[in-house]
Amino acid sequence: MFRYLIALSVAAVLVAGCGPAPQSGRGFTLPEGDVARGQATFVELQCNACHKVKGVDLPAAENATDLSVALGGKVARIETYGELVTSIINPSHKIAKGYAKEEVTTDAEGKHSRMLNYNEIVTVEQLADLVTFLQSHYELQPVDMTEYPPYL
Repeated sequence: MFRYLIALSVAAVLVAGCGPAPQSGRGFTLPEGDVARGQATFVELQCNACHKVKGVDLPAAENATDLSVALGGKVARIETYGELVTSIINPSHKIAKGYAKEEVTTDAEGKHSRMLNYNEIVTVEQLADLVTFLQSHYELQPVDMTEYPPYL
């Protein structure tokens, strides 16, 4: 009986340790967003000064730069809701790939994104709309499977 209680206690501790960390984003979601309002927010915040969205005709931004970081389109892996939210509220967490560091960062080490921090400007509703708009323009590209000859 004593061994059974010890085994049960150990199992309980192990199961409790499998839960998400306190800093986990698990369970976080914004209210449902609206694609049209998200596109309007994208233009209002002048995101189109440095970003283009695949398949979307956007007006020219008044402070447009030569840099145009592409969003949306056919991708091998869909940007998740959480990744898009994080990219907006903490743009330096992941720097755009495929661009020269000096184009997309503000420091020599390439650790700080040129993207402005909008945390004191954007409302939660705008953030939800913006993420919904962006996510609607990503398309998962099917992977071309390698053809292997039959193994004899």
